[in-house]
Amino acid sequence: MQLLKTSILIILVSLSLQIKAQTDEAIFKDIYKTALTNGNSYEWLDHLSNQIGGRLSGSYNAEKAVAYTKEELDKLGLTKVWLQPVMVPKWVRGAKEYAYIESTEGTTTAVNICALGGSIATPGIGVKAHVVEVKTFEELEALGKEKVEGKIVFYNRPMQADLISTFDAYGGCVNQRYKGAVEAAKYGAVGVIVRSMNLRLDDLPHTGSMTYDDLPNDKRIPSAAISTKDAELLSSMTKLDQGVKFYFRQHCKQLKDVQSYNVIGEIRGSEFPNQYIIVGGHLDSWDLGDGAHDDGAGVVQSMEVLRLLKVLNIQPKRTIRVVLFMNEENGLRGGKKYAEEAKQKNENHIFALESDAGGFTPRGFSFDCNAANFNQVLGWQHLFKPYLIHFFEQGGSGADVGPLKKDTNVLAGLRPDSQRYFDYHHASSDTFDAVNKRELELGAATMTALVYLYDRYGVNPISNPPKIKN
Repeated sequence: MQLLKTSILIILVSLSLQIKAQTDEAIFKDIYKTALTNGNSYEWLDHLSNQIGGRLSGSYNAEKAVAYTKEELDKLGLTKVWLQPVMVPKWVRGAKEYAYIESTEGTTTAVNICALGGSIATPGIGVKAHVVEVKTFEELEALGKEKVEGKIVFYNRPMQADLISTFDAYGGCVNQRYKGAVEAAKYGAVGVIVRSMNLRLDDLPHTGSMTYDDLPNDKRIPSAAISTKDAELLSSMTKLDQGVKFYFRQHCKQLKDVQSYNVIGEIRGSEFPNQYIIVGGHLDSWDLGDGAHDDGAGVVQSMEVLRLLKVLNIQPKRTIRVVLFMNEENGLRGGKKYAEEAKQKNENHIFALESDAGGFTPRGFSFDCNAANFNQVLGWQHLFKPYLIHFFEQGGSGADVGPLKKDTNVLAGLRPDSQRYFDYHHASSDTFDAVNKRELELGAATMTALVYLYDRYGVNPISNPPKIKN
């Protein structure tokens, strides 16, 4: 009799698990179908990109983006939509930069540059000096003040082409952009030119943030990026003739901080309203393009998550928020401000997902979490496999959600195919026409599916899985 009861129980549990899996699969199908046939992300991105444009922190366009996205979230019938004030830096590029290589006096070749975000301007007449090329800070140190003083330091370390993850390739060389001016100034350099963070050879300079750390104002030197094709040209010319000079002029300026906002909307949870799930991207962008991939795509995909939940009548158990962060590109003020207020209010953020890797075909997610929570995630992998979006790995998440990290919560980042991303990243080519509608919508659906799972099942409360005793 006991054996019969046990067998019946096993069958019932098995059937229950099958029904639950079928239910999840059916909801996945509804999410993807709705996103691909009745989505709104592409329309929102069209407006952000073509009607507003580049959204540098502190700019008029950034404030227009705040107003527009709040207005669109208001239309969704969420529980609440609001603006979270945050002070942000205001750096302006000014008139277009100009540069050339001078091989002999009066013989020049114009090249493509752009000021790096946060850089000072050159003097009004520009800067012209001989060039010293290095690939690492160690090479710079080996040259020393005697060979660097009075010259322009040219950092020419390419992204490593044989790395399949282009983000790893980017991480391997971005320090020359961010810290290059600080290091060069130590040895008396008068300026810095940095090879653009780009895997292909083209004529587009790529901007990005740089720092002076605590360098006094009178020791700071101007810093600019040069296109990859022109970096190759400059390198070749300086190797042939050490008498080659480089000239550049830029008019950028750092102004006082100004007030801006994170844009936040939420659907209140029906069972666990004090457990928060957030999904977001950063609303600011660089100013050369219109920020379609970085990070207009992440913004509209995140908005679409809440819209899809509403359209499909999925009433979340937990409170789900969309957060459109301001100032990721040159300060991370929005992400830090959100985390600071969440801590003050003692809000329990169990899961946070960010999309900030472009609007290309989604491949999966990276998860910043403990082993128990990652094991839980792996149990959901089969649900994404029919959509060919089942690359799950432990790793980073997103810069804006990073400050929310705790031992027991889960942070995640959407991981699209990255092979083309750095063709557009921080360049004038980051425009709406570079985004594929279907790829964008697949990303929005994928984010919605993962948010749905975390809302339904929560996170694994075990912070440290029990050790197996010998």
